[in-house]
Amino acid sequence: MKAKPKKLPPEAFKAAVRTEALALGFADLRYLDIPPLWAASDRLKAFVDAGLHGQMQWMEDTLERRAHPTAMWPDAKSAIVLGFNYGPDTDPLEQLQNPDTANISVYARGDDYHDLIKKKLKALGGYIAQNFDCQLKVFVDTAPLMEKPLAHLSGLGWQGKHTNLVSRQFGSWLFLGVILTDHVLESDTFEPDHCGSCQACLEACPTDAFIGPYQLDARKCLSYLTIEYKGAWPEVFRHQMGNRIYGCDDCLAACPWNKFAQTTQEIKLAQRDGFDQLRLIDLAQLDDDAFRALFAKSPIKRIGLASFLRNVHYAIANSFKGNALAGTENDEMIAVLNDNLTREHPVVRASAVWALKQGLSTDVFSALRALHMSETDPDVRAEWDGV
Repeated sequence: MKAKPKKLPPEAFKAAVRTEALALGFADLRYLDIPPLWAASDRLKAFVDAGLHGQMQWMEDTLERRAHPTAMWPDAKSAIVLGFNYGPDTDPLEQLQNPDTANISVYARGDDYHDLIKKKLKALGGYIAQNFDCQLKVFVDTAPLMEKPLAHLSGLGWQGKHTNLVSRQFGSWLFLGVILTDHVLESDTFEPDHCGSCQACLEACPTDAFIGPYQLDARKCLSYLTIEYKGAWPEVFRHQMGNRIYGCDDCLAACPWNKFAQTTQEIKLAQRDGFDQLRLIDLAQLDDDAFRALFAKSPIKRIGLASFLRNVHYAIANSFKGNALAGTENDEMIAVLNDNLTREHPVVRASAVWALKQGLSTDVFSALRALHMSETDPDVRAEWDGV
């Protein structure tokens, strides 16, 4: 006969759940008695109304569902906010020093954290449901729930000037997960903002994407451009991206609180073998099958081959300027770009054209353009014509 769930006092409940969460690999958790007022929704609405969200239509479409945690579940009374450490074991910006290889954001160098965190949240939720008399729902950041404000209010950390969560123990390297429950729990101690006068994260941004402290213009952010944005980028950002082909860690890595960061103990989040030596010239030759195989179980696969090759092409263009090898290696890159002028997706062809323009003399580029006068896509044509 199945045991009836316990009705524990709140503090006993909190202690038992914390023990189980830590056993599952979560680095930290906090509890929040969900407040009736939710100022974060006003800030989000102002962000969207100003158009700072760019092409992220999903953010606009889910504004009402993000207005308050109870919009996701009216019976929610408390939130269990969990952090999962993904701290890197090396300098996250080290790969920026080699322009011929790809720099990938730390969070995407291992398996897709969404799958990992959701599985662990469900395991913790199952433990709670089996042992305690309450209802619950689990959320990762694919759901329209504002987990960063929840984490801030719960005391897990504070939203830094780069708009991401900062933890005293783990710096800027925490994935967030949330369990909403109808169990009434007293909030843990609120963690105040400890950024002070520091502006290291704002000053580190390669595209000046911050309007000011705590204010991001996503349309200028390399994480947004490499992952969310579809189509050709404004040219200035192509130059500023360097070799960052997926995401950008500059503002996170600059935070002084990272001196307390710890290397993740989760093997699935560790950098995959060879991911610190992915040559741009090899990545530019991937077809769809090879792309899916290389990035199996990786969040990178979600952007699709076309956007990925666009990013790689822009990075190759930047490597021409910083490539100390010159000669043969540049010739090989140009040959690969030339082959990609026949790719099916227009954004791939357009980015290959722009990259070739950076690596070829004006005369050679003009001669190549003459061979592609049959190109009919307006965006690709605009790159050929320098518009």
